[in-house]
Amino acid sequence: MGTPVKVAIDAMGGDAGPTVYVPAAQQMLASNPLLELTLVGQQDIIKPLLNGSPDRLKIVNASEVVAMDEPPADALRKKKDSSLRVAIDLVKNGKADACVSAGNTGALMATARFVLKTLPGIERPAIMSGLPTIKGHAHMLDLGANSGCTSDQLFQFAVMGSVVINIVENISSPRIGLLNIGSEGIKGNDTIRQAALLLEESDLNYIGFVEGTDISRHKADVIVCDGFSGNIALKSMEGTAHLVRHFMKQEFKNGLYGRFAALVSLPILRSLARSLDPRRYNGASLVGLNGIVIKSHGSADIMAFKQAIHTAIIEVDKNLPEKIHQLLVTQEH
Repeated sequence: MGTPVKVAIDAMGGDAGPTVYVPAAQQMLASNPLLELTLVGQQDIIKPLLNGSPDRLKIVNASEVVAMDEPPADALRKKKDSSLRVAIDLVKNGKADACVSAGNTGALMATARFVLKTLPGIERPAIMSGLPTIKGHAHMLDLGANSGCTSDQLFQFAVMGSVVINIVENISSPRIGLLNIGSEGIKGNDTIRQAALLLEESDLNYIGFVEGTDISRHKADVIVCDGFSGNIALKSMEGTAHLVRHFMKQEFKNGLYGRFAALVSLPILRSLARSLDPRRYNGASLVGLNGIVIKSHGSADIMAFKQAIHTAIIEVDKNLPEKIHQLLVTQEH
């Protein structure tokens, strides 16, 4: 028997709330005998959604809920008994190994940073997630936590991203690319060019600047950028995927030939849909914290939320924060 993994779930956050997160939790428990879950939220809403009294599942009451459009500062100051805050407190107090929430991203990051603090040597945490590519997936950070970054912070993101891919993907020397408006060394602003110099002088496998078109080509295993650029790139990729699906549906509805082509292509289309399904990549890591916090998409369904819990389990098993800290110490020396 291995060591149990304890995950606290913010059962009230996000667009769907407990009607999605409670069944997702129960399904994960059924398939993971070492998993222990704590649902955090309003008990009178959570309990009726439970299918029986599942083993390895607890409920911790939290009287408040952070709205998706609530300013992070208000959530941090005024809602200390929110499901989001209580779930993070459980990690801080050692009663949970990780927290998973689909709630307000800004509030989650602000609260996690306030409660858990950052690792030594990390100025700011970053949001990191996998993106589909022609060869599987690459990871990008930051995806929205920090709209502006210094060159030192971009370097720290690269170190953290390298650790995550090394540990989670078993890639010994992940390729690090710095997102820029061109691949030439003269491109970009002073911050990006200074970050490039820091990376070139490090022991990381830095391959140089990458452009937006290089993300899906899998030119790098880790793509580093500020949160403003990263979030735009992520949303652009999601929008393009929706656009492709829309045009394909329109063409297949066009007359008898279109319907026949759709029927013949059905196995390929199903495979394509699985490859581009954003639910397979749900669960962004808030890396750089002195603890494990996973951000699920706010509109996640049961399948997607289960993937976010799975991401938390992996990071706990791999002891990710400690591994990031160890590499930072190595880079400093």
